[in-house]
Amino acid sequence: MELNYAGIIVGAAVFLSIGICHPITIRLEYYLGRKGWWVFCVAGIACTIISLMVESQVASTIIAALAFSCFWGIGEVIKQEQRVLKGWFPENPKRHDYYEQKRKELSQQK
Repeated sequence: MELNYAGIIVGAAVFLSIGICHPITIRLEYYLGRKGWWVFCVAGIACTIISLMVESQVASTIIAALAFSCFWGIGEVIKQEQRVLKGWFPENPKRHDYYEQKRKELSQQK
């Protein structure tokens, strides 16, 4: 019986891509704020195009999974701003005025 390692390889790669995207999301929001979503969008589109061109089924699947991890990251950058506003993550001191304005807007909505 011959073992097929493709599923294990793809699973590990997906786990790794999610693990890589999480700290990138945190840093991207810290330095660029929620307007940094475009970085994930461009990376996701690029990976999608590349995955269509790669002949290897396993490599194409891994690259496509990375693409969709990037697309997921778009929403996570926006959610990360909310986490910072709640005090769950540190805010960038250079952007303190922006966060204070956002907090003021949120308190007026309630």
